[in-house]
Amino acid sequence: MLARIAIAAVLAASAATASAADQLPDPAEGYLCCNMRTDGHWISDINYDASGKHVIPAGTPVKATGFGRWRVLVEVDGVKEELGNDYSRDLDMTTFAKRYVVAEDPTKKLATASPKIREAVATARVMPGMTREQVLMSLGYPIASENPQLEAATWRYWQSSFAEYQVVFDNAGRVKEVVADPTLKRLVSDE
Repeated sequence: MLARIAIAAVLAASAATASAADQLPDPAEGYLCCNMRTDGHWISDINYDASGKHVIPAGTPVKATGFGRWRVLVEVDGVKEELGNDYSRDLDMTTFAKRYVVAEDPTKKLATASPKIREAVATARVMPGMTREQVLMSLGYPIASENPQLEAATWRYWQSSFAEYQVVFDNAGRVKEVVADPTLKRLVSDE
C-alpha cells in the first residue's frame, strides 16, 4: 500500500513539472538567448563555470523539442541537450523555455555595442556600462529563486557553488560595479 502511494506521489510530481499547460515557446526554433555552459548533455540555469564544460554562445540556433522533469529538451546545432530548470522552479516551464529560446538572434543587437562590450560578452564576462540585456547575453539569466525581480538593482550569480558575485546596476539600468572577492572578480569581470 505504501509503495502505491509513493509511486502515485512521484507520478503526480512528474506531471506537475511538465503539465498539459506547458507549451513549447513560440517559436520553438530560434536562438539561444545567452552564453550557456554545457557538459555536452546538460545545461543548467545556474550556469556554473565547472571543469569539463564549454560555452554555447548567445545567438546559437536552438530548437525546443519537448519537456522532461524540470527540463526543456533542446537541440543545439543538431546535438540533443537538456536545459535544466534547477534553480528557477517558481517559473512555469513554458516561461522558463521562452527565456532561453528567443525568436531574434541577440547578437544582432550586440553588433551596435562598443568593441569592449562585444568582447566581454564573447568571453562571458561583465563590465561597467553594460545594459541588463548585455549582461543577460553574457552571463545568462540570474536564477529566479534568488532574483525574483529582473528590475532589481542587484543580480546574484554563482561561478561555482561556493563562489557568489553580484552585478550592481545604476539608476539607468547599466552595470555600476561587480561585487566579489578579488580573485573571483578577475575571473568574471572586466572592471
